[in-house]
Amino acid sequence: MKNEFKKLLQEVNREGMDELIKFIDNSDFYTAPASTRFHGSYEGGLLEHSMKVYEILKQKVKQCPIEINVGEDTLKIVALLHDVCKVNFYKTDYRNAKNELGVWEKVPYYTIDDTIPYGHGEKSVMMLTEYIRLTADEKYAIRWHMGFSEAKESYITLGEAMKKYPLVLLLNEADLEATYFFNI
Repeated sequence: MKNEFKKLLQEVNREGMDELIKFIDNSDFYTAPASTRFHGSYEGGLLEHSMKVYEILKQKVKQCPIEINVGEDTLKIVALLHDVCKVNFYKTDYRNAKNELGVWEKVPYYTIDDTIPYGHGEKSVMMLTEYIRLTADEKYAIRWHMGFSEAKESYITLGEAMKKYPLVLLLNEADLEATYFFNI
């Protein structure tokens, strides 16, 4: 899956993509979980989640009742990199838990170590723009990919972003479907 992910990004015609891929290669992106306990909470979950979001997003764009005028490069960037903010974000810790026999043992679990507290979608946008230039569609889709799980005070702004950039809604839906339909 790692090779397929890298191949997809290498096909993107964007200045700085090689440096971004090097950053990802030198991070824990390929081994990180997608979350601590909600979806993809296992080694490699982030990579698997990102690939599933890409697969779903491509279908959503094809089946969308309105025309979505974005290229394949944009679909790859927003789907594969929407959660780049989770790079070097999770750490493994240990706690005591009873096993099937009722015996206490140390078991690993994921915890958060946020060294760049800049939010979620906005953090991904910030990190990506250190390497590549994003289009407006890409910035908005990545920034708002969490949809209505954002703070209630942001709903009006989110709705306006979805009207102006329909890719926001499609990426949010693809993210939710990967999470809840596939638990990745």
